[in-house]
Amino acid sequence: MTQPLFIGLDTGAPGGDIGVARIGPHTLYQADAYTLRPKLGFFDAEVMDPPYAFNNSGGGGFRKARGASDQIVNEALDQGFDMTIINPLRAGSLVVFCHNDQLPDLLAYLKPRYHRFCLLHWIKPNPSPMRNKHYLADTEPFVHAWNPGHHPVGDHHDMHRWITAGTMAAKVHGHPTVKPLAVMDKILRNVAGRTVIDPFMGTGSTGVAAIRQGKVFTGIEHNPTHFATACARIADAWEQQQA
Repeated sequence: MTQPLFIGLDTGAPGGDIGVARIGPHTLYQADAYTLRPKLGFFDAEVMDPPYAFNNSGGGGFRKARGASDQIVNEALDQGFDMTIINPLRAGSLVVFCHNDQLPDLLAYLKPRYHRFCLLHWIKPNPSPMRNKHYLADTEPFVHAWNPGHHPVGDHHDMHRWITAGTMAAKVHGHPTVKPLAVMDKILRNVAGRTVIDPFMGTGSTGVAAIRQGKVFTGIEHNPTHFATACARIADAWEQQQA
């Protein structure tokens, strides 16, 4: 497997004294996104899967079989995110995943800041059985917003507002909310431009998909374990692209 050209503390990085891995033209930062992202400048597209805001209690007998739910809480991935990290002056387009209950606030935040946007859905054949006095999470919303010159791209047959793909078990990459590559591949095919940033990189699915689409990726992840996983996955994707 290809090794990162550099990994370690970089005092010359925009945030200063933060972990940085450089894999070909791609750069990964182990850092706090809210501190670092404003210092990284403009990208063609910003693709993010930030922490959702939802009640992760309940589940009855199903909960014992779904350890990922406890991991979500332990990593504070159920506490939501600060929407001010979304800034249309720093990216031509935005793709952002969210919980259904976050949609009203998110869409209200995006409407005055972007020229147009579209609500899309990831359809899950194997949704979590934990309804928690709500509908099953058999679809997961995400929004693609853009400003002039950064509208969605793709073949007519690739412009559906939905993608069907099964969820990934947390044990695959050690993260409770990994997005399947089938979902991320479609998204990266539909975003315009060459440079992509993900400020909530997790284990690197956005980066892998970006590399597979010939784009240059920048990622930020604060969790050192997930950062290491992302480095390994993205190094492998880069090596495969060079083969």
